[in-house]
Amino acid sequence: MTGGRGAGPRTVAGPTDRVVVIGAGLAGLSAALYLTGAGRTVTLLERADHPGGRVGVYRGPDYEIDSGATILTLPELIDDALAAVGAQAAALGLRIRSLAPAYRARFADASTIDVYSDAEAMAAEVTRACGPAAAARYRRLRDWLAAIYDAAYGEFMDTNFDSPLDLVRIPAKRAALLRLTRLGGFGRLGPRVDRILRDERLARLFTFQALYAGATPARALGVYGAIPHMDTSLGVYFPDGGMRAVPAALAAAFTAAGGRLELGAEVTGLDYAAGRAERVRLADGRRLDCDAVVLTADLGSLDRFGPAPRRVRASPSAVVAHGTVPAAVAARWPVQAHHTIDFGRAWAGTFAEIAAAPGRGRVMSDPSLLLTRPALTDPGMFVDRPDGRHEPLSLLAPCPNLDAAPLDWDRIGRAYLDELLAVLEARGYRGIAAHFTVDQLDTPAGWRARGMLAGTPFSAAHLFRQTGPFRTRNLPRTAANVVLAGCGTTPGVGVPTALLSGKLAAERVTG
Repeated sequence: MTGGRGAGPRTVAGPTDRVVVIGAGLAGLSAALYLTGAGRTVTLLERADHPGGRVGVYRGPDYEIDSGATILTLPELIDDALAAVGAQAAALGLRIRSLAPAYRARFADASTIDVYSDAEAMAAEVTRACGPAAAARYRRLRDWLAAIYDAAYGEFMDTNFDSPLDLVRIPAKRAALLRLTRLGGFGRLGPRVDRILRDERLARLFTFQALYAGATPARALGVYGAIPHMDTSLGVYFPDGGMRAVPAALAAAFTAAGGRLELGAEVTGLDYAAGRAERVRLADGRRLDCDAVVLTADLGSLDRFGPAPRRVRASPSAVVAHGTVPAAVAARWPVQAHHTIDFGRAWAGTFAEIAAAPGRGRVMSDPSLLLTRPALTDPGMFVDRPDGRHEPLSLLAPCPNLDAAPLDWDRIGRAYLDELLAVLEARGYRGIAAHFTVDQLDTPAGWRARGMLAGTPFSAAHLFRQTGPFRTRNLPRTAANVVLAGCGTTPGVGVPTALLSGKLAAERVTG
């Protein structure tokens, strides 16, 4: 049926008994669980040999490491998706622990600041690093970020839009819009945080997350203060066994509830008749009949399936190296933490470099880098070898997407990584250049080969014109029974938003 204006957001017209979900990333898994819980017969197709999508895994010779998302916030959304089929995380062996600190930040002057979600612990840390006056200003910022999040979550993130007019036509959304406006949600995040905190180091900790949304801190809308609120107040978490344990648990719950999951099943297209998808075509020649389709393909690949999106501005990309390092070498580094953000001296200019207009981007001249060392939280990830104990390590460097800077990453990727390692060596991470054994290097070229928009895993940037009701809609007008899910559509980029995206897609089917 189709939802009327008074009945809520539009839904898929006609029968929806048999649903095929394409892609077993977090959005696809979430959608499959909610659809199964609502009584639909669901087939979930995934071209890889494991579920997870952007929550990927690299299998080394004697270890595994997360090769995608490593920052988990709002784990209750995992519980919600599992509950849709009556499952619980504990029964599935999924244990998620809070990280304290969530991050350890290190600055060019060698000072460090830990980020804690507990207000008292964070205030004490700010007092230690910056003084009691700064701690009082931190509490003011925390309250403002919480107010932004509370105003945005229900009516901007966890919601379906049919039109931008919903913002004025629907009373709850209109009230949320007015509240966000009063809070300064449509001003600039970076300048607002700077005015409150008055300390550049602290300001970085509460604005760098804008890059998750594809914007520089100086240009990001205040409404994206919801992201640092999730990071710094609601907590960062890590599952035992790595992030890959999350999609594994979701997939297990789905199949236990009667869902059909096919791995190694590559979808090549959809067959349409009278504006409806009737069959899903697979590379092995099969055709699967369907009443509705939830499509989680990246925006860069949608045209293969029919509902091609309008042209959008892509987020910055990243170069990510995965491998191992001797534990004895890493133990001598200046920071010992699960997540380390090592900031360069420069700030606004370097982020402007990677988020530049098409053709004007460049790699960061003074990079800020993320090091992830999961074995410090989960010691079972250490690897014992004849030459001693080693630990998995990931290094992430933001970089421009291929629209902003069409660099030949296949040619320059390894050389650029060597430059980054030399930078870290100079910053005190002794031995990283000589002893970090890199087994997997992901660059924009690799992301593009996987069908990702402009070679970025972060999809469309959250500019004003690509935010909320202006983002690529999840119920395209080009197909009556195809629903989009994933980071390219609403509500956007990130682990919690991917889970919400699957839920919202399922609601488009079930009403």
